[in-house]
Amino acid sequence: MASTRPKLAAVLPVESNELETLSVVVADDHAMMRRGLRQLLEGERGITLAGEAIDLQSTEQAVSRHQPDVLVLDLTMPDGSAMELLGELRAKSPRTQIVIVSMEDAPGFAQRALAAGASGFVLKELADEDLAGAVYAAAQGDEYLSAPVAARLAALRQARTDGRLTPREADVLRLIALGHTNVEVARHLRVSTRTVETHRANIHGKLGLRTRAELVRYALRCGLLES
Repeated sequence: MASTRPKLAAVLPVESNELETLSVVVADDHAMMRRGLRQLLEGERGITLAGEAIDLQSTEQAVSRHQPDVLVLDLTMPDGSAMELLGELRAKSPRTQIVIVSMEDAPGFAQRALAAGASGFVLKELADEDLAGAVYAAAQGDEYLSAPVAARLAALRQARTDGRLTPREADVLRLIALGHTNVEVARHLRVSTRTVETHRANIHGKLGLRTRAELVRYALRCGLLES
């Protein structure tokens, strides 16, 4: 899937009375974040908030009940990750497009969400700039990515083509090149330190690089460190 980020002007409605109102459900376990996301959307033309959800169970219920045009979803919920739920949500409500909002900027994470059925991926820190555009784009069947995510996905694909890295290996490489220890990488990616060590060994083997300095130069060349 090509990684594209349409210009905001291309997805904003020209005249609100020429479009059907888009119904949106917002799902996030943090009350302040839900309120902030809701406020960002409530002032937009052609968008109405159909409901909210605070965990995976209430997300499924809200989607089944409201059949919204767009679900704005944080993948990290108190009762588990919603990543595995994306396909099921799309099956229960085929009309519903899904826009992910996340603090996680690892390109492999975004790629897995898109492959699982999401139409957009917005960084929470950029929600005030990107969320409305992502909702409009998703409702029209288009993909919308926050700019840093789009850039890192492009770099990930380049790295995979060049060095045959998996998405997770590219995530590990980027964090190592940024100066993180194995323990810090494991904490960031929510995996074990041993798993990070295995990925690191695979990266060295696939790329034929021995030192961290060589990994940093490779990551820079591939653009994995670009913001």
